[in-house]
Amino acid sequence: MKKTFVAALTVATIAGSLVTAAPSAKAHDGVGAGIAAGLIGGAIVGGAIASSRPAYGGPVYVAEPPPPAPCYWQRQRYWDGYGWVVRPVRVCY
Repeated sequence: MKKTFVAALTVATIAGSLVTAAPSAKAHDGVGAGIAAGLIGGAIVGGAIASSRPAYGGPVYVAEPPPPAPCYWQRQRYWDGYGWVVRPVRVCY
């Protein structure tokens, strides 16, 4: 709420100063009005961005993974169609 109020007050101050300064500056072809509109638009967009919520979420609790199951390596023999082959296999229980 405080940021929104400060942004609105800033925009009002800039708009008021530009409105009073534009007639005495005698801007040719609307250059002064374009600059004033750009400043006011930039202040409005900047205020909206500044008061928006962050894009990321809050902190998240992540539990530790469970301890690994006891495993061991065991040599197993299998038939591959041509003969018996022995290979190491990891066995967990």
